[in-house]
Amino acid sequence: MRTHYCANVNEEHIGQEVTVAGWVSSRRDHGGLIFIDLRDKDQVVQLVCDPADNAAAHKRAEEVRDQFVLIATGKVRARGEGLENPKLKTGKIEIVVDELVIENRSKPMPFELNDEKVNEEIKLKHRYLELRTQKSYDIFKLRSKATIATRNALDELDFLEVETPIITKSTPEGARDYLVPSRVHGGEFYALPQSPQLFKQLLMVGGFDRYFQIAKCFRDEDLRADRQPEFTQIDVEMSFCDQEDVITVAEKLISDVFHKCGFDSVPTKFKRMTYADAMENYGSDKPDMRYDLKMVDVIDIFERCDNEIFSKIAATPKKNRIKALKVPKGDEIFSKRQMKGFEEYVRKFGASGLGYFQMKEEGLKGPLAKFFTEDDLQAIIDRCELEVGDAVFFGAGDKKLVWDYMGRFRIYLAEIMEIIPEDTFEFLWVMDFPMFEVEEGKVKALHHPFTQPKSLDFDDIEEIESIAYDIVLNGTELGGGSIRIHKEDMQAEIFKLLGIDEEEANDKFGFLLEALKYGAPPHGGFALGLDRMIMLMTGASSIREVIAFPKTQKAQCLLTQAPSEVDAEQLKELSLRIRQQAPTA
Repeated sequence: MRTHYCANVNEEHIGQEVTVAGWVSSRRDHGGLIFIDLRDKDQVVQLVCDPADNAAAHKRAEEVRDQFVLIATGKVRARGEGLENPKLKTGKIEIVVDELVIENRSKPMPFELNDEKVNEEIKLKHRYLELRTQKSYDIFKLRSKATIATRNALDELDFLEVETPIITKSTPEGARDYLVPSRVHGGEFYALPQSPQLFKQLLMVGGFDRYFQIAKCFRDEDLRADRQPEFTQIDVEMSFCDQEDVITVAEKLISDVFHKCGFDSVPTKFKRMTYADAMENYGSDKPDMRYDLKMVDVIDIFERCDNEIFSKIAATPKKNRIKALKVPKGDEIFSKRQMKGFEEYVRKFGASGLGYFQMKEEGLKGPLAKFFTEDDLQAIIDRCELEVGDAVFFGAGDKKLVWDYMGRFRIYLAEIMEIIPEDTFEFLWVMDFPMFEVEEGKVKALHHPFTQPKSLDFDDIEEIESIAYDIVLNGTELGGGSIRIHKEDMQAEIFKLLGIDEEEANDKFGFLLEALKYGAPPHGGFALGLDRMIMLMTGASSIREVIAFPKTQKAQCLLTQAPSEVDAEQLKELSLRIRQQAPTA
């Protein structure tokens, strides 16, 4: 049907006859000559319909409108002097049409394809149209290249690609499962996997040694810009390994994929930081390392101040924190009104206030200065390494609350100061995560309950560290993993600490506990969010841009109108009945 893709027609073909096919990107009638920009999968070539050369082709071109599907045959010629388009790969040539076939017509478009301001819901309803844009094609070309590079890199490391089940048993992994009713077993349900976690561990018990999968995963959770109900992850597991072995594989995989996708500046070894240092210094377990703005602990200095609120908070340093955040030249950048306005920002996240000092020639000035001795003011200057023109902000209170709002404030300041560099990739391993967290008196696994603890010999359960690690890219969690529990008695003890009794453990995880009794090897692994990785590679503003047919933030597919009702006969076959909800007042 065609002899060449649009992008492949060049000066070497001048004088030759070619056939191209695609969609009309634009049509221009110059009162005789008709010019058509024809686009196929990834490029545009200019067609010229001249009545002097071929009256039939010109007459047919008069019918053409945007997004019509055309097949055009003609001779390639050089564009006239001064008429070249350096923005196009094909900008030095054009095709003089001898035969033009309108293969299909198009209704008027519901939106301009390259208009970034179009409502996203309209774009998602007609997603197949947005996929015609150069931007979309480039995203999915890169995504394809990344998945091929992933398979090649892991194949070179002797990993075996294995597919695990999509319908399986419902097991709690931190989010709600999508449930699938069974027709054969009425009243019973499968679940779509939140991850292949348990199956990849079972593959290690089965002796597969090195496994990977580009896996579809499903979580019924509230959505954000970097979340979708179904997503894709690069899933990896290996046997007879320790943490260093896993990290070595992950770093090689990531650097190989980025290099194959054209990002040559990505290093082969990444920075590391403990979870404790990340929280204390940046208020986040996924700090963005492209800029500084590091928090400093000043609780000991504030303990000596005359302000009763601060001194009371400082009296319990294990439970509370007082953190200083230095902003170089902040006193010159921000007005007093802006500095006071920052307090309103942090209040949105639970802060009771936000103190600050300005570094002047004569020393620290600000509302808090009167509560400190000259020696303690100097101690703050020294601790924060302040220079004239700097500003320093203080957050005080419960440590988790302070970490949270001061960490958010750090990002907010970086954004409004425009100090976050673009086109830079800063990778970071965050290590030594707590094994557990306690919320409202209930113990929960911070990662998942199959993570191996370093030791259980602690009085405070929140002090127990796990052999777990997250990979962070530019302040976004790209993925993570852990060394797994491979002994049945240890796994049973973890379930006990989580309040999962023996009966519940056997009901939900009996198959895993049974497998661990048959010589399970030491093993560990990681998973990387493929969608997030492509989002960061391409600079997309949302994960929805890098998924071919994404859902909205309400987990709806506007294209297919899913989810949707099903008929009564289908429900009857599944032994289900829809319960009518009572009308709201």
